[in-house]
Amino acid sequence: MPVIFTRNGVRRGVLRGIPLLLGIAPFGVVVGVIALRHGLTLAETLLMSALVFAGASQLLALELWTNPPDILAVAIAALVVNIRMVPIGAALSFWLDHMRGWRLWTSLFVTVDHSFALSVAEHRAGGRDAGFLLGLGVLTWIAWVAATAAGHVLGAAISLADDNPIFFAAPASFVAILAALWRSARQDVPPWLLAAATALGAQALSLPAPMPLLAGAFAGAALGAWREGREARP
Repeated sequence: MPVIFTRNGVRRGVLRGIPLLLGIAPFGVVVGVIALRHGLTLAETLLMSALVFAGASQLLALELWTNPPDILAVAIAALVVNIRMVPIGAALSFWLDHMRGWRLWTSLFVTVDHSFALSVAEHRAGGRDAGFLLGLGVLTWIAWVAATAAGHVLGAAISLADDNPIFFAAPASFVAILAALWRSARQDVPPWLLAAATALGAQALSLPAPMPLLAGAFAGAALGAWREGREARP
C-alpha cells in the first residue's frame, strides 16, 4: 500500500497528540521558569523554544548559560544531547523517504521523541498517511512554546527560592532519559560508569564547561561502540 500525505492524516495526528499535552505542559513550564531565573526575557525564551524545540537540551543549555553566554559551548552541549535524533530520523524512513519539500523539512523540524513513538505505533498498525507525523509534531511544537511562555510568566509572578525542587528538573530529566535507554546491566553499566568517571575527572581538573560533559559523553560512547562491535563479530 503506497504512502500518502493528506489533511485527514494531519488531523488524526493532532487528535492523537492531545493526551501528550499532559506531559509536555508541566515540563515546558519548568523550562520557562528556569529560563527566567537565568535572565532570559520572555521574547528570548519564546525564540529559544521555537527554534530549539528540545526540552532536555534546552535545560542543559540553561544550566551552562552565562552572561554573556558561551554560544559555542552551549551549542556543542545541546548537540551531544540531541544526537539521538539522527537514528530517530532514520527509523522514520518508512514515511520520510516518501515526502518532499516543505512537508519533509517541517516534519523533520517538529519531530520529537513523543511523535516518533506514536508514529512508529501508527505505522505498525497499518497506517500509511505521513501527514500523521506532521500533525503530531505541529501540535507538540505549539504546546511546547506556549508552556514555556506560561512558565516564564508564572516565574515572574511568583518568587521561587533557589532551593525550590523545581530547579532539580534538569538533572531529573537526564536521569529519566537514562532510564528510558536502559537495556541491561551488562550492556549499559560499563559505558555509563566510564562516562561518569571521565566527566568527574575532567571537572576535577577544572576544565571549563562543557568539556567535562563532552569528555564523558565521548568516552562512554566510544566504549559502548567498541563493545557492540566486538560482540557483532562472528
